[in-house]
This record gives sequence, C-alpha cells and structure tokens, in this order.
Amino acid sequence: MALALPLCLVQLRQKAGLTTTPASLPPIIHNAVPPLRHNSSAGSSQSLNYRSARVNLRLCGGFPIGASPMPASSLCFAAGANGGYIVSSPDDDVYAHIPVYVMLPLGTINMSCEVSDPNGLCNDLRLLKSAGVDGVMVDCWWGIVEDQQPGEYRWSGYKHLFQIIKDHDLKLQVVMSFHRCGGNVGDDIMIPLPKWVREVGNTNPDIYFTDKNGRRNDECLTWGIDQEPVLLGRTALEVYSDFMRSFRIEIDEFFQDGTITEVQVGLGPCGELRYPAYPMENGWMYPGIGEFQCYDKYLMTSLSEAAQTRGRRHWENGPQGVGFYNSRPYDTQFFQDRGGYNSKFGIFFLNWYSKILIDHADRVLSVANSIFEGTQIAAKVAGVHWWYDTFSHAPELTAGFYNNIQHDGYTPIVAVLKKTGAQLNFTCVELSTSKNREEFPEAMSDPEDLIWQVLTTSWQIGIRVACENALPCFGREDYQRVLENAKPALKEREGRNLVGFTYLRLCPTLFEQQNFAEFKQFVKKMHGEDIFVDP
Repeated sequence: MALALPLCLVQLRQKAGLTTTPASLPPIIHNAVPPLRHNSSAGSSQSLNYRSARVNLRLCGGFPIGASPMPASSLCFAAGANGGYIVSSPDDDVYAHIPVYVMLPLGTINMSCEVSDPNGLCNDLRLLKSAGVDGVMVDCWWGIVEDQQPGEYRWSGYKHLFQIIKDHDLKLQVVMSFHRCGGNVGDDIMIPLPKWVREVGNTNPDIYFTDKNGRRNDECLTWGIDQEPVLLGRTALEVYSDFMRSFRIEIDEFFQDGTITEVQVGLGPCGELRYPAYPMENGWMYPGIGEFQCYDKYLMTSLSEAAQTRGRRHWENGPQGVGFYNSRPYDTQFFQDRGGYNSKFGIFFLNWYSKILIDHADRVLSVANSIFEGTQIAAKVAGVHWWYDTFSHAPELTAGFYNNIQHDGYTPIVAVLKKTGAQLNFTCVELSTSKNREEFPEAMSDPEDLIWQVLTTSWQIGIRVACENALPCFGREDYQRVLENAKPALKEREGRNLVGFTYLRLCPTLFEQQNFAEFKQFVKKMHGEDIFVDP
C-alpha cells in the first residue's frame, strides 16, 4: 500500500495540476484472464495464478527520487507503489516535442556501396520533410563496407547519401549493422556478412551462434569470439572497433556539423541485443518459444568453466527438456510452470546465459562510447512479448532476457546501458495486448505490460529511452498507442516522455493519401501540436 504523500509534495502536484493519489498509476491487471491450459493442474495453473503472483512481485518496487538524473528543482513527484516516487519533469507534458525519425529502406545503399536511387530518394525525403519529420535512420552495413578484405572500408556511397540527407535539412541516426540482412520479417533484400568473414566461417563454423542440434546461424557472430583472435588474427571486438573507428574518421564532417545525432550500435541479429533464438530460416513461427543458442564451442567452453567453478561439472552441457523452436512452454519440462527453469541448475544456466549477453553489450558499447564521444550512442532491445503472461516467459529466456515471474531481467540490461552512456531503443511500442489476444489467443502475449515494465525500469535507473514500431504501422489506432507510450500524461499516467520515436519503415504504402495524412497528424502530435485534434 502506498504511503501518504508529504504535504510539500501534495502542494507541488496540485500546482502542476496533477492528482495527489496513486489512482492514476497504470493498472497492472487486465480484466481478461487467459484460459486454463488443457494440461494445467489446479495447483500449478499458469493462467489463474500468474497475474496475482506478478502483481505481488511488481508492487514491491518503487521509483526512488535519487534515481533521476535531473535536478530536484525541475522535478515533481507522484506517489508510487510501496511509498516510492515516480519522477516527472516539465518536459514530460503532452505538448513536449518528441523527435520523429523514419528508417530508410534496407537497400538504400547497394552492394557496390552506391546510393541505389538518388532521384527517388530525394522525392521521398522532400515528402518526409513536408510531414515535419526530424530526420531519418540509415543502416551502415558491415557486409557492404568491409566486404572483400579485412580492414578495407568503402564509405563513398554513405558520404553521398549523408550529403543528400543534409541537403534536405534532415538529421540522421546511423546504425552500425554488424548483422546479415535477409530472412527476417520485413527483410526485402539480402546483405550477407562480409565475404572474408564467411570464408573464415567455412573453415570454423563455430564463429556463428549454434542451437542444440548443431544448426549454425550466420545472421551475426557468436559473442563467444568477442575476445578470441579467430578473425584472421583479430577478435570480434577488435573488428567492430576498427569498423566504428573508420566510420568516425571518414564521416567526421557530418559529426562536426550536427547532422548525425545518434549512433545505434548493432549487438546481435537484426541489430538487436538478443540471441538469434527465433530464426525463421530454421522453421520458427510465431508464437514458438525459440531455442537456446549457446552450442558453439566458444560459448560451451564458457559454460563448462562456469559449471566447474560452481563444482557442478555435470551442468556443462546445457538444459534438457526445452522443446523446439515452435514448442509451447506448457509442453516442455524446462519451461512449464515451476519447471526446470526454476531448479538450481536452471537458475545457474539462465544467469550464465544472460550474463553472456550483458557482457557483450558492456564490451561493445564501452568501445563505441569512447569512439563516438560527444554523440549519443544507443542499443536496440527487442520486445519479446509472447508468452509474457506465463510463469517462465520462455521466449524471453531463449532470447537472453532472464525475465520471468521470479526474476527481473531488464534491470541488468538497463544498468549496463547507463554504465556505457547508451540510450535504450525499445521495439513493439505500437502493439495492443487486446488485439494480440484476439488474433493469437494462445500466445498469452502482453506487449503493453512488457513495455511498461521496460519503461519504468529505465525511468528508475535514469536512462534515455526511445522506441520504434515492430510491425508496419499506418492506422490511427496504432499511432495513438505510440503517442500514449511516448507521452504517458495522455492517459493520465505518471512517467517520463520518450526522447524519440523511429518509424519502421519508409515504403510506398506510407505515401498513399490517407496513410500519409494520418502520419502527418501523428508527427504533429508527437511534436506537441494538435494533441487533441483528429484529422
């Protein structure tokens, strides 16, 4: 139960026009209760017991005043659970300007490192500028720039592209894309890893993530070689560092003149900080739980060493009974409610598996922060929302997020972003829980609660948060959900505004008359204009 607010805070809130009770805090429980699984017993029902258990655990955390990076004179406070306080600021009202960026098409730069269609691009940029967008996001593909020989970089096409963007008076977010393009939702072209890396992989396939059946995933390099000199004498960390340093030197003018406002650092498949746990090329389909991706020899050596340190050599082979890519959690021994994930071994393994992810982020982002000093760096974290309303959160676990009913998986991730000066870019901000349940009732999905967990964790630790949509987004309802997450005050929720939103992705459909009208109105509202006016 929340403590009474001190009188001074009550007066502050009244002056700000805010309520003085915690009634405006976001509800945690939804009215809809997921149906009983056919094999769930009364004593272990995920569907009936999960929500009450989650509520009890989540109500134990508050938002301490000291967590905010802002000066006390600019803050107002709202009562939080268990006597904590949620921090807001004068910039967190509905009229604040939140920048809107638009991702350019994946193939804007071709494999010859040239702008694919300069004239068409200029037309698109003029339209985006007319809609009031602040800038665009561009992938800088490792597989294009350093394709032929290690240490030889081609930036000419990107210099041309950046100049075109600058000429249209738009800002620029760049992505250091150390992953393969192709094979995932929305991928309309194929850009492999550099040729010389693939040649190394032909003789040493353990440079790739590997599942329990030995299937390699060449979307990106395993984090097991971050510090192993197996890439023609360089470690993966050195390869990433050299690429980023070359970019910073060669593209200096666009840093100096302020065109580049952010560098998002690719940390895994699709540029996201996660394991490639749900690859479509291996047959995964939504809402499958995915598979652990730690069976290359480098990560297995790490697991063996961790097990031996604990005096449990028999723990070095990974978990059993975890199902397959398209399994449901209740059909597996490991992920069923109160299953193996909650055993001593399960806890050991999941801690190790998630620590590999966090250590990778720490290493790469620390290097990036040094190279791009003075420019905001960012990391993208995937919104793995399916099976969120179960005890184990199986897809989050296989993706490397040790987040379930008994363990908070996002605080360690947010903490490492704060340590390295990185901004969090979170996906799926447009998704609706009720709509997901209508379309996929069995998935026990809850994107809204997941988003709120990640946002509140980020506010508490005190880092910048931006978001993007996960799926194509053209309608008013989707835009409204983005707005409500970007500006919590729109729904009378206490919280911080997002620092930015990046729209996925520029395409001809966006420019259709009705769609573009909706988009332009959305941009105005994100900028604090016409907040309560429908188009």
